Amino acid sequence: MPVFRITNDLVFPHPGLAEEDGLLAVGGDLSTERLLLAYRNGIFPWYSKGDPILWWSPDPRCVLLPEKLKVSTRLRRTLNRKDLTVTFDRSFNEVINHCATVKRTGQRGTWITQEMIAAYKKLNQEGYAHSVEVLLDGELAGGLYGVSVGKVFCGESMFSLRPDASKIALVHLAARLREWKFPIIDCQVTNPYLLSMGAEEISRASFLEQVRKLGGQKGHVGPWE
Repeated sequence: MPVFRITNDLVFPHPGLAEEDGLLAVGGDLSTERLLLAYRNGIFPWYSKGDPILWWSPDPRCVLLPEKLKVSTRLRRTLNRKDLTVTFDRSFNEVINHCATVKRTGQRGTWITQEMIAAYKKLNQEGYAHSVEVLLDGELAGGLYGVSVGKVFCGESMFSLRPDASKIALVHLAARLREWKFPIIDCQVTNPYLLSMGAEEISRASFLEQVRKLGGQKGHVGPWE
């Protein structure tokens, strides 16, 4: 399949036309309108500094059903710490900045460019991007952020400054989404960390079918705190 070039028109090719590695298109911009259109069609941006914007829709897709989240015995003990506080949308800017700069094993640099940071901060201001903050002893220890479209939460990135902090954020996110009847968290690309927490792979076709159905439902736009 060819990799499509995005024009100024607010449109994407069908995600089923993506390359074998999931790459669908190149170009365009990170406007709120284009990002929301992408997420509603099972597409997300992912590229490095100096590269053009790349748009992806991998097959298979990694997803996490909130009710299937796995919580280890050790993590349960951590969740009961008296000095633990978890908030939503209190420190979005700080969370995304940490996600961009935290060192990760086997990874040099970051795909969360300054252009991406500015775009997702705008999404947060408009009520579509959300963060979960984990505080231990009153200090930010970890968190995550993502985008909510309808009844789908699209996870983008997470970080930990203290052991298990990102897992705590995921546990509280899943609890909130179960309460609000969000059936699925889009984890995009599979990794061992997510699989250990209960994530699974499904076909792109199955994922797109769910996104089309759930993305148009009434979600929770605006601050989540």
